[in-house]
Amino acid sequence: MLDPHLLDQVAATVRAVAAAEVMPRFLRVGASRKDDGSLFTEADLQTQHALERALPTLVDCPVLGEEMSTEQQQSRWAGHEQIWVIDPIDGTTNFVHGLPYFAISVALMERGRPVLAVIYNPVADEMFTALKGHGAFMNGQPLPLKKHVPQMTEAIAGVEVKWLGGKLPLRLASVAPFGSQRNLGASTLDWCYLAAGRFDVYVHGGQKLWDYAAGCLLLSEAGGQMTSLYHDDYWDDDVWQRSVIAALNPGLYAQWMKWVKYNL
Repeated sequence: MLDPHLLDQVAATVRAVAAAEVMPRFLRVGASRKDDGSLFTEADLQTQHALERALPTLVDCPVLGEEMSTEQQQSRWAGHEQIWVIDPIDGTTNFVHGLPYFAISVALMERGRPVLAVIYNPVADEMFTALKGHGAFMNGQPLPLKKHVPQMTEAIAGVEVKWLGGKLPLRLASVAPFGSQRNLGASTLDWCYLAAGRFDVYVHGGQKLWDYAAGCLLLSEAGGQMTSLYHDDYWDDDVWQRSVIAALNPGLYAQWMKWVKYNL
């Protein structure tokens, strides 16, 4: 059983790292491209290094970060009962272009499942936290922050079509059952917005481990439900490229999951 004070310590660490490494470089840093074409910056690297130093002082276990090589990530993932999983800046493209939708994400995982989550948007100063079995919060307020919409036609959907194959992208664009959709470019915050009730339903075709590790715990602790595109059990999907269909309200979840899987 984790000490609830650990969550406060991790949140304080993330806030301090954001103040020291992220925000001083916001709108003041150049970017390079990784082999997969995605952007990274000095802020990503320095934030990851700072968290690699700090987190093992709280729970002594390896740290797996987005900015490591694939070989490093896979070797750290294998064979460890506990591991920190971090995304130093999720939404780097937004960060580089001055769009205030990016976050630091930290999850502590045990036997492959998250037990602690912290996701922090330093521009909005919104700290999303969850401890398994203890609920989810934003700046100390229990999630969700607002009531569910009553029906699918009023729902706001978080939709990332980039990794969706088959006919689903076209169906989402032409006959989707929801009221409106958003894609803001930071998966970790998408999970937070869903847990908070700012989004009502969500679909993504393939997230990396650091994209979902913290967010899926926030959603489940807020009362939400999730599955993957091709598996009934969300956790049966690929660790390194996991899809998700999710919603906060059970009624909307049933409708949304049925519609998405029918239109694959």
